[in-house]
Amino acid sequence: MLDLKPLDKIDPGTQLSDLNKTKLSAIQRGLAICGYPVGDVDGLHGPKTRNAFAELVSDTGHGHTSLVSEEILSYLKSRNKKLITILASPSSTKEDVKEQISAMFKFIGLPLTTQIAYGLATTQWETAHTFEPVREAFWLSESWRKKNLRYYPYYGRGYVQLTWENNYRMYSGILSLDLLGDPDLAMRPDVALFVLAHGMKTGTFTQRTLEQYVNRKGTDFFNARKVINGLDKAGKIAAIAEQYQSDL
Repeated sequence: MLDLKPLDKIDPGTQLSDLNKTKLSAIQRGLAICGYPVGDVDGLHGPKTRNAFAELVSDTGHGHTSLVSEEILSYLKSRNKKLITILASPSSTKEDVKEQISAMFKFIGLPLTTQIAYGLATTQWETAHTFEPVREAFWLSESWRKKNLRYYPYYGRGYVQLTWENNYRMYSGILSLDLLGDPDLAMRPDVALFVLAHGMKTGTFTQRTLEQYVNRKGTDFFNARKVINGLDKAGKIAAIAEQYQSDL
């Protein structure tokens, strides 16, 4: 998982556009785990990749927006190492998972207490208060899902519902896992944790990001539900988030 080994084969100072698909895929993967929206990891020098890379350079102050500097390579490797540590931390209890979510949100660029509170509230609601990865319509059978869900087998799984083939494909590329071939990999706690935080940071689920509603200028827990599923149960989840905010 999280294969960034090709970064070791990139010569510092290389133009981003001159990288082959394998090396550029590693850059895309690195950008994605840092919370930049790159879409599919396809090894192509497209606008999403160029924009994400330029944002990273601007945010870190390392080098030129079209060159892969030694500092950028070191930064991506260090971030990957940190992420692996977070994903490998214990997840056997509710408190473990809550600590993981807090660490993961801070890592991905959602460090505000209000943002973490909403991530915890979303997880609590989406998992029926278990803080364990769940399947869509978990109270029904697999045969029911196969018969009734038009996007089967790419139905919702995880701490928050990862759904549709294109999203399984995207996270397959980011995480270096074959979620297309084995969608149940989305039930792994480490995968579910990454999808939760990355999806809310980049807008995977509804094209809306958590930062649109919860940021340093204001907190709108009610409309933040639009990041996941319209305004379904928005008031109840907002109340849970408010309680977490007071506790943090």
